[in-house]
Amino acid sequence: MNYNFFTKKKTTTPQNQPIPGREAEMVKGRSGGWMFDAGIWKMLRRCLLVGTAKSTYYAGKQELTEDFVTVVRLAVAENPSRVAEEILYASDGRAINNSAPILALVLLSMGEAPQAKQAFGEIFPQVVRTGSHFYEWLNYTKSLRGFGKVVREAGKTWLSREDVKGLAYQLLKYQQRQGFSHRDALRLFHVKPPTENHRQLFEWVVRGWEELPADIPSEALAQIWWYEWLKRNPTQTPEAILQGRLTHEMAAPVGKMDKLAWQLLFQEMPIGAMLRNLGSLTELGVLRADQNANLLRVEEVLNRREHLRKGRIHPIDVLKALKTYESGGRLGHSKKTWNPVPRIVDILEKAVELSFDVVKPTGKVFMHAVDISASMGSLVADMGLSCCEIATTMALVTAKAEKNYMIRGFSTEFRELGISAKDSFSSAVRKASNQNFGGTDASVAYDWMIKNKFKADVVCFWTDSESWANNYQHPCQALAQYRQKIKHDIKAVYISLAPYQITLVDPNDNLSYDIAGFDPVAPRMIQMIASGDI
Repeated sequence: MNYNFFTKKKTTTPQNQPIPGREAEMVKGRSGGWMFDAGIWKMLRRCLLVGTAKSTYYAGKQELTEDFVTVVRLAVAENPSRVAEEILYASDGRAINNSAPILALVLLSMGEAPQAKQAFGEIFPQVVRTGSHFYEWLNYTKSLRGFGKVVREAGKTWLSREDVKGLAYQLLKYQQRQGFSHRDALRLFHVKPPTENHRQLFEWVVRGWEELPADIPSEALAQIWWYEWLKRNPTQTPEAILQGRLTHEMAAPVGKMDKLAWQLLFQEMPIGAMLRNLGSLTELGVLRADQNANLLRVEEVLNRREHLRKGRIHPIDVLKALKTYESGGRLGHSKKTWNPVPRIVDILEKAVELSFDVVKPTGKVFMHAVDISASMGSLVADMGLSCCEIATTMALVTAKAEKNYMIRGFSTEFRELGISAKDSFSSAVRKASNQNFGGTDASVAYDWMIKNKFKADVVCFWTDSESWANNYQHPCQALAQYRQKIKHDIKAVYISLAPYQITLVDPNDNLSYDIAGFDPVAPRMIQMIASGDI
């Protein structure tokens, strides 16, 4: 018997303690484990992409959002221009929805430095693109700061844009939201109409039309004329839709919506509206297995990468549509039920893959470690999807682009999930949906790879980063052992799926990377890391 166990220099540390000598770089997570501090800029991107308006396993939405607001304010004080760049990055179809970028935009306008006010004004029209966004911005602004000079200037500019036809479309499609109407906005900002078309449009917003003009006043106001005509002739909905090119948001509140009306709407339906209404269109009989022309239109719209990108369709929106549609109405907010058309399910499967950004196969060997601990069962935003389901989908996208890969799940053990590139996204989600159990220990992935001598070029962790359930070592210490025993140049990528200010990436490790979760470009970034382009 000897005391080597005591005198030998320790190279590992329990996860419920900081690594000796590196205490200043680490923070204690909500789970009780110690991880590295991600810093304000990584957390800012996570919050913008993932959002904080939904509680996670470890924190409520109020706490998460307070953290988000604090981070935005610190970042604005440090570099308002960089904050503006991050808001634009997230708002351009990369965030799950535009709410977090809009909230950050309001906080940017509250920055004390002149550069913050200037940056706010410059990016405002690129973030607040629709009437719905405009109302949401008004609501946050009223609650957080009030309507000072910089806000009034932005509001005036938005409401007096040169494109009167586009403005009329927004004012008609979104007539009121979140306690505001456009009448309120015009009065709040004292907007003076720059042209005659603006004057007539604002007059309609404020007073409406007691009598319908005999003729359409101008091309810019044509949709409003047909909307008013439909109010007076609700049984003539198909004609108003056809002649006025009305959307369902415009026609449904005032017209009689029958199958013919929906068929006409379907012919011009934008990609976002089509995704949201696939179930309703199926229930109405517009989409049927024997309606080849309509199914072909769905395919042409949803299975083109450029359409998905231009429409700022987030992959998670497509995944949600797939899960909801395949359920026949049992999931989601719809009160309707339908029998799913198999071809539409196939179209949505392909659309999920197309909505992510990938490149040609790299030829590298990938290990995808999907966090299947209990915390990953939390739902993301209002998507009706868990972190684990989305993580599995993103891992599968990357796997489908490569030939050499393995997908396994980790909690306090590293287990086979039975998921391969041959799986559909639906089947992969089903396999992952009932897996959530136990604590979180990312180091078990390295332990398994060491034991099985699995030589990976890249290991990808899809996780909320709360690793705490190991009383022996931290993940970065397990990675060091793997490099010493199996493959010295393995790259580790941690895709963080929760808006926490923690990371499993050792800041001194130039072969480890932290990527903000739910970013459509994450699979491509992983491939670029694998091939050495990053």
